[in-house]
Amino acid sequence: MRHDRFHGRVGGAGRGCDRPGCREAGEFRAPGPRGSSFDGPGDYRWFCLDHVREFNAGYDWFEGMTPEEILRAQSPVHGWERETRAFSPTAGIDSAPRWADFADPLEAISARARARRPAQRKDGRAVTPDERKALDVLGLPLDSDRSMLRSRYSALVREYHPDRNGGDRSFEKQLQKVVEAYQLLRKAAAFA
Repeated sequence: MRHDRFHGRVGGAGRGCDRPGCREAGEFRAPGPRGSSFDGPGDYRWFCLDHVREFNAGYDWFEGMTPEEILRAQSPVHGWERETRAFSPTAGIDSAPRWADFADPLEAISARARARRPAQRKDGRAVTPDERKALDVLGLPLDSDRSMLRSRYSALVREYHPDRNGGDRSFEKQLQKVVEAYQLLRKAAAFA
């Protein structure tokens, strides 16, 4: 595959130019005819440099579309009426508002950013969303201090550790969450 100063050139494939009567190599890709329902360019045509320039000069992306389809494709909110996974009603339920509650995508993004803003403790120190989740895992309030953190951690380790509850390993995942939450919070500036 050869690349040179012409952006988009794909050489070395041995294709001929699709322009009737041209014997040059077809090294530049151009959109082919659309199918019955437009979903991308369909098959490609391959042209030499002169003929791809000619094709590009006369190309009309809207060719074959009805006036309603053209208006819809030109709309600045085109595509927002569809729900993708990230914008589905259940997206961000744990920490952000539902995307489906907003007509304007910028309002939804702004609300999500506000939800991720650090909370303030009574002493004025900020608590990040991750630290807040860790406090929830440990079952501690936002204004906990270092001694409360240590004592709660010790109590939960005693409760969940297999050596302390007759070898029952069913709490291992919960124990891991407790350990990770404690490791995050013990290093946090809010608990210094």
